[in-house]
Amino acid sequence: MPDPDPRRPRLADLTWPRRTARTTLRPLTLDDVDAVLAYRGDPDVNRWLGRPARTREELIDSHFAADDLLDALAVEVDGRVVGDTMVTVGDAWGQKDVRERARRTVAVLAWALAPSHHGRGLMTEVVEELLRISFEELGVRRVVAECFATNEPSWRLMERVGMRREAHTRQDALHRDLGWVDGLAYAILADEWRSRRA
Repeated sequence: MPDPDPRRPRLADLTWPRRTARTTLRPLTLDDVDAVLAYRGDPDVNRWLGRPARTREELIDSHFAADDLLDALAVEVDGRVVGDTMVTVGDAWGQKDVRERARRTVAVLAWALAPSHHGRGLMTEVVEELLRISFEELGVRRVVAECFATNEPSWRLMERVGMRREAHTRQDALHRDLGWVDGLAYAILADEWRSRRA
């Protein structure tokens, strides 16, 4: 499918790898399946994922299709894959006569991290770098992320990096174990991100 706005680069067009203080980000590949399965198959991680990964085949089908790999990055620490992220750039809603200007202006972020690396601030480093890439290199004007309201580590991370809670929805999401649960939506605009960095 042709890019709706060829003036804006895609994640795959950027130079990799990228480094934060303690992590390396690079495109996810099929060689990473076993490492990703090791933490995505962990019950503490799997409980929050929208697409469960119980087997290698299930993981390949749900996360390693060609289209999925265009938006996915591996998170390495000391040369080992310990997490993955997604940066999906899409269109904002726009009235028909100005819709072209809304193309590829919003990035959606998601992430998963091995429990052995929780609580160390690693994903904060990663998400801060994803925000920088989204605004400075991909040229979006808004970045969003969502989570179950009961996933406190995830929404606390969003708040740490400066994202604003825009919605708390009531029992709008069906969780496989918890039933109908609340959801949270966070966002940050490019201008807000720049002001925060200044």
